[in-house]
Amino acid sequence: MSMKIFNTLSRTAEELVPLEGNHVRMYTCGPTVYNFAHIGNFRAYMFEDLLRRYLRFRGFRVTQVMNLTDVDDKTIRGCRAAGLPLREYTQKYKDAFFSDLKTLSIEPAEHYPAATDHVPAMIALIEKLLEKGFAYRSDDGSVYFSIAKFPGYGKLAHLDLSGLRAGARVAHDEYEKENLADFALWKAWDEEDGDVVWDAPWGRGRPGWHIECSAMSMHYLGDSFDLHTGGMDNIFPHHEDEIAQSEAATGKPWVKYWMHCAHLIVDGKKMSKSAGNFFTLRDILDRGWSGRDIRYVLLTTHYRQTLNFSFDSLEAAHAALQRVDEFTARLKDRAGQAAASAELPDWAREAVGKFTAALDDDLNISGGMAAVFDMIHAGNRAMDRDELSAGEARRTLDEMARLDRVLGFLTAAEDEIPAEVTALVEARKQARAEKNWAASDRIRDELAALGWTVKDTPEGPKLRKL
Repeated sequence: MSMKIFNTLSRTAEELVPLEGNHVRMYTCGPTVYNFAHIGNFRAYMFEDLLRRYLRFRGFRVTQVMNLTDVDDKTIRGCRAAGLPLREYTQKYKDAFFSDLKTLSIEPAEHYPAATDHVPAMIALIEKLLEKGFAYRSDDGSVYFSIAKFPGYGKLAHLDLSGLRAGARVAHDEYEKENLADFALWKAWDEEDGDVVWDAPWGRGRPGWHIECSAMSMHYLGDSFDLHTGGMDNIFPHHEDEIAQSEAATGKPWVKYWMHCAHLIVDGKKMSKSAGNFFTLRDILDRGWSGRDIRYVLLTTHYRQTLNFSFDSLEAAHAALQRVDEFTARLKDRAGQAAASAELPDWAREAVGKFTAALDDDLNISGGMAAVFDMIHAGNRAMDRDELSAGEARRTLDEMARLDRVLGFLTAAEDEIPAEVTALVEARKQARAEKNWAASDRIRDELAALGWTVKDTPEGPKLRKL
């Protein structure tokens, strides 16, 4: 079967066919590093991680570029308010972003270009647009893109240009559809920019936000590439402006497929600081939740559906992951030291087939997770009936690990057992041997207080992190 994705450009599901062989070149709108990324940001990065992982699972070679926007209206305001040079101010948030990616088990992209390192490429692209007549200089030394000169403007967002007022301009990096106007490619320096400034042939200033992504994507992926992703809020103006300036400069189709994820809300409401429901990843970790719990919540709603985040959903995620861990532990006990059998059990093979079919259908994660839990249910029944051999258990474990290359949360990190915990387990074994049940129960409570649970089995006590 082929893999199908929903293309925002055509508004239809299309078979994914890369421009070059099986090599998917993919550009991802990354963070604006003016603050810590919030969970709404990570909803987008998680969808893109699922896409990347599944492409690789299906045998595609992937080259992913995720930009770091370290110069724009927000970063300049932030560094001036903090009294810090732009690079020093943004470095803190770049470092935090990469730390958060590790916490959420998001696979690293091949390239993370920072806008400030690619300004010469942006200047060269603006020069090309000026030469071709798609851009013009304003009296203050800024450079604007003339959307009236580009006939395809509005094709991604499906805009109606009939009411366009010729010559209207918008200088801000972010704006709404109501501001359908020529957008800034280069902003002339003023006192609000402080020492954030570069020299260009038409005067001193800094690049606009939209030109940054066009220059960096083409630098790493070429004039035309396969996939561009981001949140739905990026469709207009950011992605619409990227298409216009890129295709005007090269005369070639820029991106073949566009994929956008829906918004994240919190307890049914738009996330905002004023509503008291604004959370960074660190805020949630500080409440005792793990990166694995958070990953499960952010990943298991289809990317084109609004994700309603709540602490109840984290509770449900934790319970679901416990079910996964208990199944994995049973498989390990059954497998022992056995080698994997040549064949998967029928119920496992059927579940893997359903998982793949679901993800082939525009990353249908709901169907994929249903297949995973079908496999867990069938596997538990097989073990209850003693119908699973050690070799089949090992083979099923290997298949779970293969599916986890896509999901990134099926396998819990191996926990190092502290010496104190090991000593308590031994003391409890002795107490049980002496039929000292009161001491055994007391030690069980002590283990629970330290974050561990112990289960008595015919093979001896089995310890697991809570």
